Amino acid sequence: MPACLPPWAPACPGPGGACWREACRVMGARRGRGAVPPLRLLLGLGPAGRAHGLLGPNRRGFSAEPAPAAPSMEYQDAIRTLNSLQTNASYLDQVKRTRGDPQAQLSAMDTFLLRTGIQVRDLDQLNIIHVTGTKGKGSACAFTERILRNYGLKTGFYSSPHLVQVRERIRINGQPISKELFSKYFWQVYNRLEETKDSHGAAMPAYFRFLTIMAFHVFLQEKVDLAVLEVGIGGAYDCTNIIRKPVVCGVSALGIDHTSILGDTIEKIAWQKGGIFKPGVPAFTVPQLDRPLDVLKERAQKISCPLWVCPDLGAFEEGGRPLRLGLAGDHQRSNAALALQLCRAWLHRHTHLDVAELNEPWTDSKRPPPVAPAFRLDEAMLQGLQDTEWLGRNQVLHHGPVTWYIDGAHTTSSIQACVRWFRQAARIGKMPADGSEVRVLIFNVTGDRDTAAFLKLLVPCQFDYAVFCPNFTEVSTVGNADQQNFNVTLEHVLTRCLQNQHQWQRLTETGVDSDLWPLDPLGETPLPPPGTSTRVFPCASQALWWASQGRDPRLATPARRGSHALTTFPRLREAGAIHVLVTGSLHLAGAALNLLDPSLSQ
Repeated sequence: MPACLPPWAPACPGPGGACWREACRVMGARRGRGAVPPLRLLLGLGPAGRAHGLLGPNRRGFSAEPAPAAPSMEYQDAIRTLNSLQTNASYLDQVKRTRGDPQAQLSAMDTFLLRTGIQVRDLDQLNIIHVTGTKGKGSACAFTERILRNYGLKTGFYSSPHLVQVRERIRINGQPISKELFSKYFWQVYNRLEETKDSHGAAMPAYFRFLTIMAFHVFLQEKVDLAVLEVGIGGAYDCTNIIRKPVVCGVSALGIDHTSILGDTIEKIAWQKGGIFKPGVPAFTVPQLDRPLDVLKERAQKISCPLWVCPDLGAFEEGGRPLRLGLAGDHQRSNAALALQLCRAWLHRHTHLDVAELNEPWTDSKRPPPVAPAFRLDEAMLQGLQDTEWLGRNQVLHHGPVTWYIDGAHTTSSIQACVRWFRQAARIGKMPADGSEVRVLIFNVTGDRDTAAFLKLLVPCQFDYAVFCPNFTEVSTVGNADQQNFNVTLEHVLTRCLQNQHQWQRLTETGVDSDLWPLDPLGETPLPPPGTSTRVFPCASQALWWASQGRDPRLATPARRGSHALTTFPRLREAGAIHVLVTGSLHLAGAALNLLDPSLSQ
């Protein structure tokens, strides 16, 4: 059997198992030669090509005159139609081609809004809080929305990506809009764009741009008091940046990500993020490294945007008592501190909070931005921090003998934070009576991210098994439009999984030079490489079932009865406790949650 053969290959039905040796012989599929066998044949799925749905993504107060309803169009029909638009990856390609002319992108967004009956000035009444950053911006938005909701305000919240259902991206009062509301507003926006397509000589907007337009439409129609808006990618060129007058802007921690779009240095990325600053609109950033902070400062000064640095969360903790946060992990403290400043600025603007106005921003270009003052937190703020929920981020699920640790970390710094959180959280768990504990990694990564760097950081977690799978729940997602992804082929994503497996095997081979290992995040001496056993599966349901060996009472048996995932593995079957970390991609975290908590897909 070829060395590159994944463990599930012999058990696959159809021509796959029989074809593998011949495919390897013909294509020379050995690791040293780099060729890859036809994985679609391995799965019995026929010729490659596009996936065809296999993969899994109080003034006027309204945006236009009501459009004709489409009562026969159900939620899944709306999602399938949405999926027919360009996918996010295609949108990224479009951004790459036109990023030299950001005004052209904003002009295109302006045109799309006009075609749906929205003028840019209509967005001013949404009282927007606009947040960007590389990591933590979604969590900062979640803290912000939850706090402001405690003041009796009707909140809108637009975020990306979704984990289980697309409607998670557009929330009213913290809850995803209902399937009925999603369908209603989707068809209103879609029909208007479709009807005006020829007269404007333009196509339909891309997937993410369409959802941004739809979010604006929903928030206007639902007459929210405020909208928390998370930037998609970057800031300067992001379609959310069409807004003119946000109430306040925020920047979470900066790092290296989306380098093909935002640039390959932290300074270039900071320039992109600072693109959301607006003249006279207060902005806050978490503490940053000197170089990106200098870029943010220059961006702010150039347009007379007052910029402050958030103090540490400890400045708000009276009497040395730590604040209780609803989101786990020490890195969430900076996100919470940013949220407090955003809420304070918004409440001050709308006279909901009796606080002194911030001092005028600095004028000396040689000095760093001032640190925003801490202030006394009222009950609404304290309770909001504690009650914040944000699925797929440092989330722990206890299911019998299996404990799932789910974190959608997908940058180097967020993987480092994930490792610290996982090792601490796993230690807190009760040790089984017989001391038999097994650790399993389930991993995937997308885009142009550095897989080897991510996996190297995960080695100190001392996993007994490493499992690699794509980001969709089942091999076929025809019945679940929310999970469909038309941008990639099954062969492509499985090839990436095999490459990830090979990277892990190289990292964990015994005898590797110890200088290659990263420093232990907990300050301990790294243990020798464990020689982890690895598996590759074609979907998350098989990967999760194999890792838990059917011992999770809430996890359904995979649909493919012939799957190698159903093969029992004594050490996992007999372990007193199984700790499973799912990380590397928010989409993978979503696939896992879809399986582990079916109520999320209802």
